[in-house]
Amino acid sequence: MKLHFLFDFKEGPWGGGNQFLKALRNYFREKGIYSENAEEAEAILINGHQYGKNNLYFLKLWKLLRSRPDIVVLHRVDGPISIVRGNGSGIDKLIYFVKAMIAHGTIFQSRWSRNQNLLLGMQENKISTIITNAPDPNIFCSKEKQSAGAKTRIISTSWSPNPRKGFNIYKYLDRHLNWDRYEMTFIGNSPGTFSRIKHIPPVKSSELASLLHQHDIFLTASQNDPCSNSLIEALHCGLPSIALNSGGHPEIIKNAGELFEDEKDVLNAIDKVAADIEGYRRKIDPQNIADIGNAYYNFAKEVASVRNNKNRSGQFSLSLLLRLFVNSFVHTHLPG
Repeated sequence: MKLHFLFDFKEGPWGGGNQFLKALRNYFREKGIYSENAEEAEAILINGHQYGKNNLYFLKLWKLLRSRPDIVVLHRVDGPISIVRGNGSGIDKLIYFVKAMIAHGTIFQSRWSRNQNLLLGMQENKISTIITNAPDPNIFCSKEKQSAGAKTRIISTSWSPNPRKGFNIYKYLDRHLNWDRYEMTFIGNSPGTFSRIKHIPPVKSSELASLLHQHDIFLTASQNDPCSNSLIEALHCGLPSIALNSGGHPEIIKNAGELFEDEKDVLNAIDKVAADIEGYRRKIDPQNIADIGNAYYNFAKEVASVRNNKNRSGQFSLSLLLRLFVNSFVHTHLPG
């Protein structure tokens, strides 16, 4: 079985989903199970609500399913968008509509994401699974740490400048962190400026990995993040992590760091991890891209073998295609 991703890949610094799917595509290419052409694939992966420029992937899927009704459509879902961003309920509705009418199997990135989507009204497919993410191992990998300096080095990253990405906590740390004991770097886009935290604009993945290796602890305060790629990249680089007790963070960190609730206990969490960095580092055990890639591939094969006798592709008519375009426009352009 060969797979193809209907996804607009971006080069350079970009969001976590883009970075993960590039790593997964590279793995499939190495294994000889990725098809560069959708027409030659047995399984097609669509991602969340990202259906190509002007949503033309709908048209491509319609043509494929009419000529090849045996093709398996996998839907990778995160969110809910309205909870992650604070708006976008219309986008969530579009995702649920596409999932119900087109997808033969659904991949959630965390138990938290699955449960929240179901609470918001998503109908569960008969075939679904939970598979987390992993980074490119040629870039994000654990290396022998440099000798610790006089101060413990903390790092945070975020592609998105959305305030929900934890900037209230970063601002708090900017004012209250013990700067005699710690130094802190933020890499990415920020909605504001910092006084003491060093801010570096977004960098390409290889540079980001190098900067992660120059630090001791990773910290993320993002709210309702279903499966933080930044957190996963840091753990793969060997950094014990501290995270807001929200979204999928607990599922990712496990025992390799500490969780905090808000400003009242974030400093204690930092002190606790800083006091035993090596102990927490030994507990880091994230899944690698081979584990994740095999899980995706095996799920695609499972979906292909247990699809309902009712041919879902028959529902993907021209009238449905038009409804998808209308729904997509309305839900994307009107307030959530």
